[in-house]
Amino acid sequence: MKTYIALLRGINVSGQKKILMKDLSSIFESLGFMNVKTYIQSGNVLFQDKSKNVKELIALIEKKIREVFGFEVIVFIRSKEELKTIIQSNPFSKKDSNRIYVSFLNESKKNPDLTEIETVKIKGEELVIQNKEIYFFSPKGYGVSKLSNNFLEKKLNVSATTRNWKTVITLSALTDNLDRR
Repeated sequence: MKTYIALLRGINVSGQKKILMKDLSSIFESLGFMNVKTYIQSGNVLFQDKSKNVKELIALIEKKIREVFGFEVIVFIRSKEELKTIIQSNPFSKKDSNRIYVSFLNESKKNPDLTEIETVKIKGEELVIQNKEIYFFSPKGYGVSKLSNNFLEKKLNVSATTRNWKTVITLSALTDNLDRR
């Protein structure tokens, strides 16, 4: 069994695309996934499955959500091992962890043009793209920054979903608990 983390983009935000976590768990269980666990209302689902084809898993989950709820939700999946690598690769590990965010991308961006992104950064903000993640440090907080998830998607021509560092760390810890079941 392989352990995965599904990150759903844009559910339960400002009353849009409402999905109760118990309903989300039921969807994942109906797809045959094992040891399903949700974490907070923003669409984080841990689960286990025999499949190693992440693209197929994403398509299956997105289709089921569309069938059940009648709206589109973009799903990102990382394996337990990938999430641990993301944590180990944090370029801001010496900075205030309450000001670190990770945007998970649907595809890797090699050498993107960051010119326009650089022009809107607030003093002290730092951004590093590694593989399919963007690490972001914002000393004044994510809510003040102009480098929102939507802005990054538009400028980099990708789909993305963003989580704060505490959520990333907690999801990783929860994957360890799944393996003990």
